[in-house]
Amino acid sequence: MLGVVVSDARFPLLRRPEGFERQRPSRCIPPPPPGSGRGPPRWPGMPAPVLCASCGSRRAALRRPKTGQALCRECFVAAFEAEVHGTVVSARLFQPGETVAIGASGGKDSTVLAHVLRLLNERHGYGLRLLLLSVDEGIAGYRDDSLAAVRRSQGSLGLPLHVVSYQELYGWSMDRIVRHVGLKNNCTFCGVFRRQALDRGAALLGADKIATGHNADDIAETVLMNFLRGDVGRLRRCADILTGSEGQLPRCKPLKHAYEKEIVLYAYFQGLDYFSTECVYSPNAYRGHTRALLKDLEATRPSTVADLVHSGERLAVREDVRMPTQGTCQRCGYLSSQPLCKACLLLEGLNRGLPRLGIGKTSRLQKALLGGEKPETSLQEEEGPRQAKRGPRAIDF
Repeated sequence: MLGVVVSDARFPLLRRPEGFERQRPSRCIPPPPPGSGRGPPRWPGMPAPVLCASCGSRRAALRRPKTGQALCRECFVAAFEAEVHGTVVSARLFQPGETVAIGASGGKDSTVLAHVLRLLNERHGYGLRLLLLSVDEGIAGYRDDSLAAVRRSQGSLGLPLHVVSYQELYGWSMDRIVRHVGLKNNCTFCGVFRRQALDRGAALLGADKIATGHNADDIAETVLMNFLRGDVGRLRRCADILTGSEGQLPRCKPLKHAYEKEIVLYAYFQGLDYFSTECVYSPNAYRGHTRALLKDLEATRPSTVADLVHSGERLAVREDVRMPTQGTCQRCGYLSSQPLCKACLLLEGLNRGLPRLGIGKTSRLQKALLGGEKPETSLQEEEGPRQAKRGPRAIDF
């Protein structure tokens, strides 16, 4: 058996056993492995620094969740911005001279979107007029803090900011709605009202398009959620990068192919100020369960997010499947496939003291409302004082 005998000058070896070699003692540097040659000493188990796969000169700061490529900070930021620019150009999201309202919530996605769009607009000459549009749902301890983050970002971006609120548009705040509805279906109200608030706010500002911060993870969640619910109508268009039928303000998703983890890394490297607290009313949302399922699938198959996005793009609905046709709401004039839009139905229930009236199947309810009848409901709720029938209010900036 071969080995190394460490000797000391004060105690010379009388006889060197065959197969052993003498070596000066060293308490710090272990003997180099055979065939390693001369070079700087290395500690056992300590990996060598990984260089950036793009520039090859700087030390890698991360391994991209999307591609697994090791990149330095500078190369990652450049690659992220180049990919967003490629998405904008390939999908022809914007035209020179357009006014684009960026939906700004104060979170990481909308903050990164506003920063990148302003940067690319100046760098590549998009010729866009950018502005920030925020919605105040009226959630104490949450939305007021996120709007403060939006205002801080607005100061650094130098873009105009406009805020619309549920209270101004609908006469209700989310805190008040939750007190009437509870925590089970509150996200239905918020989602319907927020989408219409963005459309109405952007239209009042004269915007040509709305840009939202939906990322690849969001779209994958939506594809999976609509599939689980069997919602063919939404499943058909949820992965589209540009949505909006005739007469509707178009919406685009420039961050469609950006992973959520990479958005967080970009915001960190750029030192962006954003609000990271989740909504206090969201834990019971169905999307939260879908998100947990997606994370479990991604842990087993890392490409799950990209696979779902690509699957959503390639989904086709049979031509014999009857799809709803778009019309306008008879009460407020907003686009709707029914005589009354969802927002007016929900408001009718709130104003009648029956907050769950507009949730679920609504065709019979709409006929009753349009005919002036009292809608039937199986809910054990007492009808409060009847308020005047009205849709969303008009607001001025």
